[in-house]
Amino acid sequence: MLSIVREWFGINKSIFRKLLFSYMITMLLGLGALGLSMSVLAKNYIYDGTKEELLRKAKKVNLAIQNDPMPSDQTTAMLAFLDQTFDTRIWVFDRHGRIISTSTQDEVFIGKSVARSIVEQVMQGKDVVQDLKFEGLSKPMLSVVVPWGQKNEVFGGIVLHAPVEGIDETVGNMREMIVWATLFGILLSTAMVSYISWTISRPLKRIDEVALEIERGNYKQRVAVTTEDEIGDLARTINRMASTLEQVEVERVDFEQTRQDFLANVSHELRTPLTAMQGFLEALQDGLVTDETSRQKYYDVMYKETMHMSRLVNDLLELVRLEKQEVNLVKRPIDMNSFLNRLVFAFKEEAAKRNLDLRLEVVDPLPTIIADPYRVEQIFTNLIGNALKFTEQGHIKLAAREKADGIEVTVEDTGIGISQHDLDFIWERFFKVDRVRSRREAGTGLGLAIVKELVELHHGNIRVESKIGEGTRFVVWLPSEKKVG
Repeated sequence: MLSIVREWFGINKSIFRKLLFSYMITMLLGLGALGLSMSVLAKNYIYDGTKEELLRKAKKVNLAIQNDPMPSDQTTAMLAFLDQTFDTRIWVFDRHGRIISTSTQDEVFIGKSVARSIVEQVMQGKDVVQDLKFEGLSKPMLSVVVPWGQKNEVFGGIVLHAPVEGIDETVGNMREMIVWATLFGILLSTAMVSYISWTISRPLKRIDEVALEIERGNYKQRVAVTTEDEIGDLARTINRMASTLEQVEVERVDFEQTRQDFLANVSHELRTPLTAMQGFLEALQDGLVTDETSRQKYYDVMYKETMHMSRLVNDLLELVRLEKQEVNLVKRPIDMNSFLNRLVFAFKEEAAKRNLDLRLEVVDPLPTIIADPYRVEQIFTNLIGNALKFTEQGHIKLAAREKADGIEVTVEDTGIGISQHDLDFIWERFFKVDRVRSRREAGTGLGLAIVKELVELHHGNIRVESKIGEGTRFVVWLPSEKKVG
């Protein structure tokens, strides 16, 4: 039956309806049981109170006639008065249970007998307050019986009747109040339960909507967290998941863009020399180049293009290995004073050919560093090579000093400089500040990306400062022997 009701009202399809249905059933059963219990308790309370009141009045009647062993006219008058005063019907019976006196309206009962069991209890001095039935009473009555007389001498018993109609009317009024109060409680609880169910189901529905949006790929959706309970925790979990997925999606898009840029750059870098070589080979194959000098020139150009492609492939492989941390450093102590002097000496001739002043400035003796000599030389060879490539006049200066448990080496030139916009991209693969010059100088656009990876592999850091037309300054910091140890 319950399953049919659930199916009919669609309760299984909505958590709001589930909660409302569960709460309503619980409230209806609870309030119904409470109302029924209160009704029974109220009835018992009223009946018990009426019995106690009748018992109290009966004892007052006894006080009024306890000294009269035989009813007289005065006794009858007293009973009539008390009948009016107490609004009850009064009987007096002797020790044999025979009614010998009554209030005015019950004179017809004189001479009739009371049940023997009641007489026996009364003659023992006991009050009888249980429900009593007397033949001849036309209306339902609630009756009590008390001994008539004194403690040491009981003459008989006194019976007081009260009509049940008034009591039932009071009980009915009480029950009606309880029913209305129960109905009001049900309505109020229904409103409260509806609100509570709504406050629980609304965020769950919103969580469901956000989850569906996330399933469709919309990772920007979020759930408003308004509570600190389990539903709030669930909302925060959904939000964290959405943030994570959004970040993953951003990284995926960035990776895809990087992959496309990488393929485009590699294709471009390879297409140019291949196109040139194809043109030269076709000219040689078609016999368009007849003299030996021209042929040798063509061979030289093709050789240079081949070497450029070889450098490009080697640099790519090197960068991939560095990014995947597959390069094993062979570290040993390096005397930076002699190392930098040898480095400057190696580039002196090239600088002189370009009419550039290449100099080294070291104020104090430099500390020993623990690093891979080949990789450190690769770092500064690339930086000095770039400085020579992009400096037409002026000087190139290497400066070194001890700084923060390490050594700071600066490569500074008076070249063409780098724009502020380009500074944000110089560490990216295939980025070239001056593509024409880079092409002429056989650059691959991977040098600075490799330099940055090598510096970080040594737990160092590198930064750059530059202005267009004034020059560029690269600053490399590497940890000293003390820092590494």
